[in-house]
Amino acid sequence: MSQAFGARLQDAMTTHGPLCAGIDPHRALVESWGLSYDLAGLERFALTCVEAFAGRVAAVKPQSAFFEVFGSRGIAVLERVLTELRQAGTLTILDAKRGDIGSTMTAYAEAYLGPHAVAPPDALTVSPYLGYESLRPAIDLAEQAGRGLFVLALTSNPEGAGVQHAVRGGESVAASVVNGASGDNAPARARGELGSVGLVIGATVGPAVHELGLDLVAAATPVLAPGFGAQGGTVDSLASTFGPAHTQVLAASSREILRAGPDVGHLVDRAARIVDSLR
Repeated sequence: MSQAFGARLQDAMTTHGPLCAGIDPHRALVESWGLSYDLAGLERFALTCVEAFAGRVAAVKPQSAFFEVFGSRGIAVLERVLTELRQAGTLTILDAKRGDIGSTMTAYAEAYLGPHAVAPPDALTVSPYLGYESLRPAIDLAEQAGRGLFVLALTSNPEGAGVQHAVRGGESVAASVVNGASGDNAPARARGELGSVGLVIGATVGPAVHELGLDLVAAATPVLAPGFGAQGGTVDSLASTFGPAHTQVLAASSREILRAGPDVGHLVDRAARIVDSLR
């Protein structure tokens, strides 16, 4: 890549607005479109989303698990989704939340971010709960390839706070993740750009960002904020949650948009209305 992921994301958000449209073909949504919950239904659902979102939103986030349900044939559909979005010039964030240590983490990184990856996304979600530095193989490979990561920091599930808010040595677990990303983003920050190591912070985490003292502006980190729309996240909650860092936030919405299907035009209109509200 001639340009780092953070800079490319910043450009895409400026051009298309700060929306990441999700592709989540779980059973209830697929069947609500009048499709069968099988490989054919998965493919029709996913490619309809590609048609609706390609070239129209800043990024698209397929949820890997819903493709993995169908085994290797489902993964082939996911690869086609990623390839067609890339060909359309739309950034992709693969929501796979991989995380491990040593050679296993290296293998995950090579599978999704490496030069021989079959259909590499522009960015991958990863879990730091074996320690932020356990992600180093993915961080380094993403940088070499001009790709990015989104590291789980503050999730909106009730169980998350017990881990992420925990304090050791005067620092919360979430703060240690933010500080790790801040260090890796230092070169981009010096250039006045967003870094390529982003954070996943739920759109509905409330005052936690402020209470834990997370300085997202100084970290120069893009923030993927899932939960906008159907899960309760609003424009006002994004503003109050992220404060001065709100311009770094890429709001992720899946069900709120996908409920407008299966008509492509309706999906396009729903996404456009959400972008307008976010702008």
